[in-house]
Amino acid sequence: MSTSPAGSQHANAQRLGTLLVVGAAICWSLGGLIARQINLDPWTIVAWRGTIAAISLLLFLLLRDRGNTWALFRNMGLGGIGVAICFAAASISFVIALQHATVALILVVQSTAPLIAGLIAWVWMGERLGWARIAAMAVAFAGILLMVGKAEGHADAIGLTLSGVIAVSFAFATVLTRRFAHVRMTPATCLGTAFMGLAGFLMAGLDALQINLVDFGYLFLFGAVQLAIGLILFTTGARHIPAAQAALLSLVETVLGAFWVFLFLGENPGIYALYGGALVIGAVAANTLYDQRRVQPQPLNVA
Repeated sequence: MSTSPAGSQHANAQRLGTLLVVGAAICWSLGGLIARQINLDPWTIVAWRGTIAAISLLLFLLLRDRGNTWALFRNMGLGGIGVAICFAAASISFVIALQHATVALILVVQSTAPLIAGLIAWVWMGERLGWARIAAMAVAFAGILLMVGKAEGHADAIGLTLSGVIAVSFAFATVLTRRFAHVRMTPATCLGTAFMGLAGFLMAGLDALQINLVDFGYLFLFGAVQLAIGLILFTTGARHIPAAQAALLSLVETVLGAFWVFLFLGENPGIYALYGGALVIGAVAANTLYDQRRVQPQPLNVA
């Protein structure tokens, strides 16, 4: 049986989308490893990471959308500004949380964002929660308790709280993009990284300017490659695959992020963190697959 040209093009687009989203997850997974190499105070890191990412994303938008770029920002509305604030809060919290918790713990808690988004959508928009999501939340919570209760690496209340802020911020951003269908993710996150850079420079003051060339190189990787290019790959690839598939592929970040710091830096959160992380990732993956079977899969409109 021969494949129609349209079917072949669709299959090729899905393969490309899958590769791009996996590429994005790989970029994002390098965050903890890169941050561990930078010997600067957290607010200086926030300042430069946000600024470099904002410039990189703006250049991408100018190349892609040209004269329409500014219209994308003007048309974001309150929903887009909300997504930008959520993204800034999550990104700032990630940098500071790294001073208080292991990369594995932060990423595992962060991965619960889709479950939290379901809870927020239930409270805010009356979406049905369902027994599957409730069960997934219970399993994920048990996994996090196991990780925290038996943690062998450094983890304190600040690190755990900020990890929760990351997850809740991403969850709110997810619900906002569903509530306000016109929100475009790339310009919203570009604005969010600008907010992040501004907040960092306000908090760090003139000390943020006192960096050497080596640290700037790592900051460039942290802002332009890990954050901005990762986002560009995701928003480009996610347009060609179902939303649930994109969410599942993004879990690669959680697994690889913990693996890189263990492999290169010897950051070992312990065997119980492995068990707890497996519970959380399994719960998120199972819930996503269940949702995918219940609804007609649609590509994300995130560009």
